[in-house]
Amino acid sequence: MRIPARFAPIVFGALLSLIMVAVVSAVVLASSRGIDADFASRWVTSCLTTWPIAFPTVTLIAPRVRRLVELLTR
Repeated sequence: MRIPARFAPIVFGALLSLIMVAVVSAVVLASSRGIDADFASRWVTSCLTTWPIAFPTVTLIAPRVRRLVELLTR
């Protein structure tokens, strides 16, 4: 199953935000509460809570960041 190329920006935003939310929430939870028996459930809850915010943010901001990088690296 392939996703049409016209959806590339949305797929990019979904994957990038999912990876970032997973990594950052794991690091924050581990550093603030430690890794214990409840870590996995707290991590999943954190991801499910923050990903709906991260996904549209990354999707909307990425084009602007790309343009800014182009301006800064000419």
